[in-house]
Amino acid sequence: MVHANHERWLVSYADFITLLFAFFVVMFATSQTDRAKAQQVSDSVKAALEKGGVKTVVREILGGAVDTKGKGNAMLKGPGGEARQKAPPDLSHKPVSVIELAPSMKYLTKSLEAEIKAGKVEVKLAPRGLVISLREAAFFPSGADEIIPGSYPPLEKIGNMLRGLGNPVLLEGHTDSIPIHTARFRSNWELSAGRSIAMLEFFSTRLELPRERFGIAGYADTHPIAGNDTAAGRAENRRVDVVILNQNAITFAVPTTQLPKSPAPDEKK
Repeated sequence: MVHANHERWLVSYADFITLLFAFFVVMFATSQTDRAKAQQVSDSVKAALEKGGVKTVVREILGGAVDTKGKGNAMLKGPGGEARQKAPPDLSHKPVSVIELAPSMKYLTKSLEAEIKAGKVEVKLAPRGLVISLREAAFFPSGADEIIPGSYPPLEKIGNMLRGLGNPVLLEGHTDSIPIHTARFRSNWELSAGRSIAMLEFFSTRLELPRERFGIAGYADTHPIAGNDTAAGRAENRRVDVVILNQNAITFAVPTTQLPKSPAPDEKK
């Protein structure tokens, strides 16, 4: 006569206790600030349990799903782990191609040597990139935003240099502190912005450079580089700066692809 085994429940109970112990070990390991020690504890418990013949489910809890080599790795396998490992890199914020600007400065300094000596153009490296300052008197009539045709050659040299670069370019208009109020321009703000737009039209229309590479700004008299109390100082302040941005400036710039889009007509309330 075979007697019934009334103690079989101890096997299931022991498995349950083992799983519960493994669960708390994992929770302890993930809550520790000292990751190295926590990993050592987890590895030690896992090795002890595996040598003791624990079921595969315990190994999966401690070390993730079993991989093709029969080993588990909670950082690479298991729910969500493998997907993270194989996910492609996020290229949405990939920096625009930037070329070292020192050679460009050397090229412009040589090709615009006559204009630089005449005080029409100034080329310098700044923390945000290469700055080409175009003096108003050489490129615009007084109080106007039409580019003087005689100034096309130096602008074409600048445009040809820009063609070989991938850097974004800012066109910044500046004026002196003497207010302007004409039929076309009600303030220095409008005049400085108008001259920036004129430069944009020249580079994009005449030289066929992509418009999306450019940004425009009008600063009026808020960014002087000389005193406005003398005629010479005011002449220096009246300028358009062509700023070729370097890597540092691009890093902090907001990509145009991330600017909020205007809602469609049917989305407006």
